[in-house]
Amino acid sequence: MDATVTPVPTSILQRTCERLAAWTIATAAFALLMLVLVQGWQVIARYVLNDSPSWTEPVTLLMLSTAMSMGAAAGVHTRRHFAFSLLAEALGPRGRHAAHLLQSAVVVVIGLMLAYWGGVLFVDGVHIPTAGAPLPESIDYLPLAVGGALMALFAISQMFHDTPSAEVH
Repeated sequence: MDATVTPVPTSILQRTCERLAAWTIATAAFALLMLVLVQGWQVIARYVLNDSPSWTEPVTLLMLSTAMSMGAAAGVHTRRHFAFSLLAEALGPRGRHAAHLLQSAVVVVIGLMLAYWGGVLFVDGVHIPTAGAPLPESIDYLPLAVGGALMALFAISQMFHDTPSAEVH
Protein backbone atom coordinates (compact mmCIF):
# COMPACT_ATOMS: atom_id res chain seq x y z
CA MET A 1 0.00 0.00 0.00
CA ASP A 2 1.36 3.43 -0.95
CA ALA A 3 1.15 6.29 1.49
CA THR A 4 2.05 9.90 0.83
CA VAL A 5 4.27 11.59 3.37
CA THR A 6 3.65 15.30 3.78
CA PRO A 7 6.76 17.12 4.93
CA VAL A 8 6.41 19.23 8.06
CA PRO A 9 6.90 22.93 7.26
CA THR A 10 10.21 24.04 8.73
CA SER A 11 10.92 27.54 7.49
CA ILE A 12 8.95 30.66 8.28
CA LEU A 13 8.05 30.91 4.58
CA GLN A 14 6.60 27.40 4.59
CA ARG A 15 4.68 27.99 7.82
CA THR A 16 3.32 31.27 6.46
CA CYS A 17 2.28 29.59 3.22
CA GLU A 18 0.54 26.82 5.16
CA ARG A 19 -1.47 29.40 7.13
CA LEU A 20 -2.24 31.40 3.99
CA ALA A 21 -3.32 28.25 2.17
CA ALA A 22 -5.70 27.38 5.01
CA TRP A 23 -7.11 30.92 4.88
CA THR A 24 -7.37 30.66 1.08
CA ILE A 25 -9.32 27.40 1.23
CA ALA A 26 -11.63 28.80 3.92
CA THR A 27 -12.24 31.91 1.81
CA ALA A 28 -13.02 29.84 -1.29
CA ALA A 29 -15.42 27.63 0.69
CA PHE A 30 -17.14 30.67 2.22
CA ALA A 31 -17.48 32.26 -1.23
CA LEU A 32 -19.07 29.06 -2.58
CA LEU A 33 -21.49 28.95 0.34
CA MET A 34 -22.41 32.60 -0.20
CA LEU A 35 -22.83 31.96 -3.92
CA VAL A 36 -25.34 29.20 -3.20
CA LEU A 37 -27.22 31.35 -0.66
CA VAL A 38 -27.38 34.39 -2.94
CA GLN A 39 -28.55 32.33 -5.90
CA GLY A 40 -31.07 30.54 -3.68
CA TRP A 41 -32.44 33.90 -2.59
CA GLN A 42 -32.54 35.03 -6.23
CA VAL A 43 -34.69 32.02 -7.18
CA ILE A 44 -37.04 32.47 -4.20
CA ALA A 45 -37.37 36.22 -4.75
CA ARG A 46 -37.97 35.86 -8.47
CA TYR A 47 -40.30 32.87 -8.64
CA VAL A 48 -42.00 32.88 -5.23
CA LEU A 49 -42.12 36.57 -4.29
CA ASN A 50 -42.15 37.87 -7.89
CA ASP A 51 -39.69 40.59 -6.82
CA SER A 52 -36.23 39.91 -8.25
CA PRO A 53 -33.47 41.81 -6.40
CA SER A 54 -30.90 43.64 -8.52
CA TRP A 55 -27.96 43.05 -6.18
CA THR A 56 -27.77 39.28 -6.59
CA GLU A 57 -26.02 39.21 -9.98
CA PRO A 58 -23.02 41.42 -9.05
CA VAL A 59 -22.64 39.67 -5.69
CA THR A 60 -22.80 36.26 -7.39
CA LEU A 61 -20.08 37.30 -9.84
CA LEU A 62 -17.89 38.49 -6.96
CA MET A 63 -18.39 35.21 -5.07
CA LEU A 64 -17.66 33.20 -8.22
CA SER A 65 -14.48 35.18 -8.89
CA THR A 66 -13.40 34.76 -5.27
CA ALA A 67 -14.06 31.02 -5.17
CA MET A 68 -12.23 30.40 -8.46
CA SER A 69 -9.22 32.59 -7.65
CA MET A 70 -8.75 31.29 -4.12
CA GLY A 71 -9.37 27.71 -5.24
CA ALA A 72 -6.73 28.04 -7.96
CA ALA A 73 -4.23 29.45 -5.47
CA ALA A 74 -4.91 26.62 -3.01
CA GLY A 75 -4.49 24.16 -5.87
CA VAL A 76 -1.08 25.64 -6.64
CA HIS A 77 -0.09 25.26 -2.99
CA THR A 78 -1.00 21.57 -3.00
CA ARG A 79 0.55 21.03 -6.47
CA ARG A 80 -2.81 20.04 -7.92
CA HIS A 81 -3.19 23.06 -10.21
CA PHE A 82 -0.71 24.00 -12.93
CA ALA A 83 1.17 20.77 -12.24
CA PHE A 84 2.93 18.65 -14.83
CA SER A 85 2.50 15.49 -12.78
CA LEU A 86 2.51 12.89 -15.55
CA LEU A 87 5.60 14.35 -17.16
CA ALA A 88 7.46 14.75 -13.87
CA GLU A 89 6.71 11.20 -12.69
CA ALA A 90 8.04 9.76 -15.96
CA LEU A 91 11.43 11.39 -15.40
CA GLY A 92 14.31 10.46 -13.15
CA PRO A 93 15.09 12.33 -9.92
CA ARG A 94 17.01 15.17 -11.61
CA GLY A 95 14.45 15.50 -14.38
CA ARG A 96 11.64 15.46 -11.82
CA HIS A 97 13.34 18.21 -9.85
CA ALA A 98 13.82 20.26 -13.03
CA ALA A 99 10.17 19.74 -14.01
CA HIS A 100 9.03 20.90 -10.56
CA LEU A 101 11.22 23.99 -10.82
CA LEU A 102 9.91 24.74 -14.32
CA GLN A 103 6.33 24.27 -13.15
CA SER A 104 6.91 26.63 -10.24
CA ALA A 105 8.59 29.23 -12.48
CA VAL A 106 5.67 29.14 -14.92
CA VAL A 107 3.20 29.57 -12.05
CA VAL A 108 5.20 32.50 -10.65
CA VAL A 109 5.03 34.28 -14.01
CA ILE A 110 1.32 33.56 -14.47
CA GLY A 111 0.53 34.52 -10.87
CA LEU A 112 2.43 37.80 -11.11
CA MET A 113 0.67 38.65 -14.38
CA LEU A 114 -2.72 37.91 -12.81
CA ALA A 115 -1.84 39.95 -9.72
CA TYR A 116 -0.56 42.93 -11.72
CA TRP A 117 -3.29 43.10 -14.36
CA GLY A 118 -6.02 42.20 -11.89
CA GLY A 119 -4.81 45.06 -9.70
CA VAL A 120 -4.67 47.45 -12.65
CA LEU A 121 -8.20 46.53 -13.72
CA PHE A 122 -9.48 46.81 -10.15
CA VAL A 123 -7.97 50.27 -9.62
CA ASP A 124 -9.05 51.43 -13.08
CA GLY A 125 -12.76 50.84 -12.38
CA VAL A 126 -12.99 51.40 -8.65
CA HIS A 127 -14.69 54.79 -9.14
CA ILE A 128 -17.47 53.35 -11.35
CA PRO A 129 -20.50 52.12 -9.36
CA THR A 130 -22.00 48.72 -10.11
CA ALA A 131 -25.60 48.67 -11.27
CA GLY A 132 -27.74 47.04 -8.61
CA ALA A 133 -25.24 46.89 -5.75
CA PRO A 134 -23.21 49.42 -3.76
CA LEU A 135 -19.92 48.01 -5.05
CA PRO A 136 -17.32 49.29 -7.49
CA GLU A 137 -17.72 47.93 -11.02
CA SER A 138 -14.20 46.46 -10.91
CA ILE A 139 -14.59 44.56 -7.62
CA ASP A 140 -14.51 41.23 -9.47
CA TYR A 141 -10.84 41.83 -10.34
CA LEU A 142 -9.73 42.13 -6.71
CA PRO A 143 -9.92 38.36 -6.01
CA LEU A 144 -8.08 37.76 -9.28
CA ALA A 145 -5.23 40.03 -8.13
CA VAL A 146 -5.10 38.48 -4.65
CA GLY A 147 -5.30 34.93 -6.04
CA GLY A 148 -2.52 35.66 -8.54
CA ALA A 149 -0.29 37.04 -5.78
CA LEU A 150 -0.95 33.96 -3.64
CA MET A 151 -0.22 31.65 -6.58
CA ALA A 152 3.12 33.39 -7.11
CA LEU A 153 3.98 33.25 -3.40
CA PHE A 154 3.10 29.56 -3.13
CA ALA A 155 5.14 28.74 -6.24
CA ILE A 156 8.14 30.72 -4.97
CA SER A 157 7.94 28.81 -1.70
CA GLN A 158 7.92 25.54 -3.65
CA MET A 159 11.00 26.61 -5.60
CA PHE A 160 12.94 27.19 -2.38
CA HIS A 161 11.60 24.10 -0.66
CA ASP A 162 11.17 21.68 -3.52
CA THR A 163 10.15 18.57 -1.65
CA PRO A 164 7.65 16.72 -3.81
CA SER A 165 5.65 14.08 -1.99
CA ALA A 166 7.71 10.97 -1.34
CA GLU A 167 6.16 7.58 -1.56
CA VAL A 168 6.66 5.09 1.22
CA HIS A 169 6.33 1.38 0.39
